[in-house]
Amino acid sequence: MYSLLFAVLKRLDPEVTHHWGMVIIRLAGLPGIRRLLRKRYAPNPSLAVRALRQDFGSPIGLAAGFDKNAVAVRGFYALGFDHVEVGTVTALAQPGNPKPRLFRLPADRALINRMGFNNDGAEIVATRLAALRHWGGDLPVIGVNIGKSRAADIAGATADYVTSATLLAPHADYLVVNVSSPNTPGLRGLQEVSSLKPLLQAVQAAARETPLLVKISPDLDDQAVTDIAQVVNDLDLAGIIATNTTVSRENLTTRASSVAEMGEGGLSGAPVREASLRVLALLRQTLPRDKAVISVGGIFDGQDVKERLDAGASLVQAYTGFVYRGPAFAGLLTRELRDVLSGVSLRA
Repeated sequence: MYSLLFAVLKRLDPEVTHHWGMVIIRLAGLPGIRRLLRKRYAPNPSLAVRALRQDFGSPIGLAAGFDKNAVAVRGFYALGFDHVEVGTVTALAQPGNPKPRLFRLPADRALINRMGFNNDGAEIVATRLAALRHWGGDLPVIGVNIGKSRAADIAGATADYVTSATLLAPHADYLVVNVSSPNTPGLRGLQEVSSLKPLLQAVQAAARETPLLVKISPDLDDQAVTDIAQVVNDLDLAGIIATNTTVSRENLTTRASSVAEMGEGGLSGAPVREASLRVLALLRQTLPRDKAVISVGGIFDGQDVKERLDAGASLVQAYTGFVYRGPAFAGLLTRELRDVLSGVSLRA
């Protein structure tokens, strides 16, 4: 039934599809439905991993951007995701950029988005997460991704992030500082070490015992990636999420005129695969194994997951693959990963 509904939804405007898809996923998190779905989609125990001082049922999680407001965490867990990263959450509630702001590129298995951190704000999301913890029951590992409020200028960015961290860290299993979205003016400039290090120090103090990571862009050059890895080492942070979306439009199958009409925004999906792998390899040359690297970008099947794990990823996350492969995506990934680990080839 869920697959049929998603097939219908795919014919609608991408953001409308996302809205109604989230309604369905929230229904999947209701107690009786959740038990049935989790029984079907839960990963095999052989895929369990440990990272970020947490036990994960599998290395496969949902990337930030899908559940911005922590409204469907149980539903995503029911569908087989063993960690869910909510957000990006900002200190102040904001509507995001004008619509349309989300576009499909089916020929490239990609999306372009310029959502602009639309979310309900840190205080409301913190209340939702507290309620999830209060009511208990099985939950995935919950990460919270925080970004800069549009109303905060760059000079006030640190205070803005600290506000979010103070509210959200007590309810998060790990916290992520997002300085790499291309859809908030000036944000990517915070990846410069001179800005990034004091920002992360301040957020680290606010996060206290909650593991802290930073999410970086696939568009950084090799030296910038290495420099950020060194900052993570120097501050003894938990790790890095690599990577966010790209502003590149190179080597796309979709007609250039169609892509141009879509306008600015971050490109995700299969076209980001090579850049994400490059950054992962660089990070593993610099970061010790006790630092987590969560690999994101171009994850579509179990072979992709194994490739990232073999390259040194601690965990992997997906977003665009879920959009294209549908609600059974996480369950498919875990089954395919187990097959690949057993020597079964997924590709001719």
